[in-house]
Amino acid sequence: MRIALRPASESDEGFLRELYRSTRERELAQIPWNDAQKQAFVEMQFQAQKRHYASAFPEASHDIICRDGEPAGRLYVDRRAEEIHILDMIVEPSQRRQGIASAVLEELLREADQAGKRATIYVDELNPCPGVFEPLGFRQKLRSGFQILLERPPASRA
Repeated sequence: MRIALRPASESDEGFLRELYRSTRERELAQIPWNDAQKQAFVEMQFQAQKRHYASAFPEASHDIICRDGEPAGRLYVDRRAEEIHILDMIVEPSQRRQGIASAVLEELLREADQAGKRATIYVDELNPCPGVFEPLGFRQKLRSGFQILLERPPASRA
């Protein structure tokens, strides 16, 4: 399995939209809307998130996670002076639990360690992969509603 990142482009829009939708499926299953209403809701939320990230994190990188050359997820990262903040990481449902998220995180943590920076990410308490972060050294820093801020300090350099 070869994992690589490439910058997201306009041609990835459909993939990114479906990837986003996959994060809302459990929630949408509970709502008595028809398919058209659900699709309209997902589109509205997808566009709102896109605008928010562009406005709040204008310098962030927006990458497609590729597994053996094929799109398998997305990774949005804001590299700050003191930290590498992971804005969003989604792995396509059919690709989950195969080590993709861990491989991507390990690479980001190497980058953070080399720069002497902490790594942070907000996760939803219903995150489908809660066991990914703790083994990599992330610890809960803050809890706000359903969001949990996880932080991993830089590894000490000998």
